[in-house]
Amino acid sequence: MSDATAGNLSQAAAEARREDAAQTGPMLAADGRPLKRSLNRALRAQKLRALALIAPLLIFLLVTFVAPILDMLFRSVENQIVSETLPRTVIALDGWDATDLPDDATYAALAHDFKEAAERRIHTRLGSRLNYEATGLSSIFRRSGRGIDGVGEPYADQFAALDPAWEEPATWIALMADPDWISEQADWLEAAQDTPEPAFRLVPGIADVLPETTDAYRSFARTIQTTGRTPESPLTKEPWATVYLALYRDLSGATGADIGAYSGPGATRLQTAADAVAGFETIPLRDAFAEVADGWVQMPVWTTIQTFSDPYTAGYFLAAVDLQLTPQGIEQVEDNQRIYLTLFKRTMVLSLTIMGLCVILGYPIAYLLSNLPMRTSNMLLILVLLPFWTSLLVRTSAWKVLLQQQGVINDLLVWIGLVGDDARLTMINNQTGTVVAMTHILLPFMILPLYSVMKTIPPSYVRAAKSLGATNWTAFWRVYFPQSVPGIGAGCILVFILSIGYYITPEIVGGRTGIFISNRIAFHISDSLNWGLAAALGSILLALVLVLYWLYDKIVGIDNVKLG
Repeated sequence: MSDATAGNLSQAAAEARREDAAQTGPMLAADGRPLKRSLNRALRAQKLRALALIAPLLIFLLVTFVAPILDMLFRSVENQIVSETLPRTVIALDGWDATDLPDDATYAALAHDFKEAAERRIHTRLGSRLNYEATGLSSIFRRSGRGIDGVGEPYADQFAALDPAWEEPATWIALMADPDWISEQADWLEAAQDTPEPAFRLVPGIADVLPETTDAYRSFARTIQTTGRTPESPLTKEPWATVYLALYRDLSGATGADIGAYSGPGATRLQTAADAVAGFETIPLRDAFAEVADGWVQMPVWTTIQTFSDPYTAGYFLAAVDLQLTPQGIEQVEDNQRIYLTLFKRTMVLSLTIMGLCVILGYPIAYLLSNLPMRTSNMLLILVLLPFWTSLLVRTSAWKVLLQQQGVINDLLVWIGLVGDDARLTMINNQTGTVVAMTHILLPFMILPLYSVMKTIPPSYVRAAKSLGATNWTAFWRVYFPQSVPGIGAGCILVFILSIGYYITPEIVGGRTGIFISNRIAFHISDSLNWGLAAALGSILLALVLVLYWLYDKIVGIDNVKLG
């Protein structure tokens, strides 16, 4: 039969089936529904049941593993504290060329930002953040928080001397507050403050007349409404001294305000003040800030604020590789501050060394356990597991006793005459102590995977190789060892991953030259509170582990790793 004839017959059969299906309808299930729809429905239900079974584990992994990693990655670049704490100053510094100190407008923006930050008690947090980049800024910010009122007080005193009404909250409320808000605020005060306090609202149009004053007064009003143990009302509280500074700048024309266009409440008093400010004693804001803290008339403070004003920064990652972000670009830190690249290199080298020692020591032990009778191997396996029943801190402290110059090991070496009493070995507070202690601690993590894999290797393979003329070494190397490689791979991954993250043991026995990068991460999290740098160091360490994992997969193959 030709191919053309066979094709015609199959096409005719298909057309016949379609005609039959059109006459009889789709195939039905036992419940009368189309079979195809019933099958799809059953498959969907099966998938939903499978998803429900793994959902708890998936949620657990997302919450305890994925979310912390994502949070760490975000913290390593997040820098919103500068722009959120000093928003006006950041805007004012946007076009600053950093060749000379900023102008009075920038210092005025800093005064308003700093007063609000000091009232909210967040200025010290910003000082601590910027102190990571330039030493001394934390103390400058603390002193400024206590003395920022001195910047605006000379103007507050002169306005009060001109007209005592400027010291009264009612004068400012009539000038600044929306009448509807005044009514709502009065009702709230009479209602014993059982409901949320109405947020302060400016009267429409006043911001066009007094732009800087309205901005400063709104910050004052909303800050006192939301801070403190008990909320306060702008109806009963005199404005900050910096609000008078803003009023002076508006009335003196420094901000381009048009006082003549205003005809609302207090217009006469405002016009009188506008005519009188020309005779006020003017104090340059640069000098006023110099009295608060002399750092404000030095360039490093301003260049640091400008450099780290972006909400996201690469500064933490640069610091993690011994670089720094400056107004001139990326530069290396000073020689005596370059520690992180050395710590990364030391962590990798010592971790690989510990892993290699665990293979050398653990392979013979696992081989012996797997070839002994079951009862004997189980008894010896208890000795391998025994360290897990002892605290890690106790084991590490025991090595400190054993390895010190007046310790047990040195005493034994002196007693048998291998070393002199005046030439005792230095095996603690250095890399030797770290390697010895961590090899002992991590050795069971190498033995157990090796033992579980070796136990599955049939002894008949080696006997068959010997019966075919192979020597003991050839039979081991060509037959037994290749089958134990998956156990070596599993043990190496366990030991290496655990070793690069250890910080208790290196901290106790490592001293200055034996600590790991994990010790610096722990230091920045718990002591210096530089979480951004700690997150950057952790992210780089994670990236290095992933790269090494990828190389391991390319060279050995992750599919060859087995735990038995």
